Amino acid sequence: MAQVIEVLVDGGKASAGPPLGPALGPLGVNVMKVVQAINEKTRDFSGMKVPIKLTVDPKTKDFEITVGTPPTSALLISELGIAKGSGDMKNVKVGNLTIPQAIKVARMKQDALLGATLKKKVKEVLGTCVSMGITVEGQDPRVVQKAIEAGEYDAIFNKEK
Repeated sequence: MAQVIEVLVDGGKASAGPPLGPALGPLGVNVMKVVQAINEKTRDFSGMKVPIKLTVDPKTKDFEITVGTPPTSALLISELGIAKGSGDMKNVKVGNLTIPQAIKVARMKQDALLGATLKKKVKEVLGTCVSMGITVEGQDPRVVQKAIEAGEYDAIFNKEK
């Protein structure tokens, strides 16, 4: 019976240490071979935490790796080149996102977001900006969400189709 292991690893930098090594050791698979395969598949997400689903068959020692999308917060941190979100989101702002950047993040996360349209997916991304202390177009993200709903950014969304 296949064992499923779900972990969060640094893109392209997984190691045989925790959490992978202790989880894989009892299954009898070649840990370094698995780690190398994970690093190969997550190389494009360097500097981000990436969810990994690892399915291992302990009898045959075969394994399958499914790479998830990094959390929206990790994509925003990467997009803005900031170290982390704000610890005091009301008073300390750590970055400013543009609508095209928000669209880019929404496209990267499109399968994981619940919105039916690109506009709704972007509004979800802006919701994450609120909790991280990131402004959008120099404004509170909630103001921009309302502006998107009112159609003020339709020209940008129409270009993106």
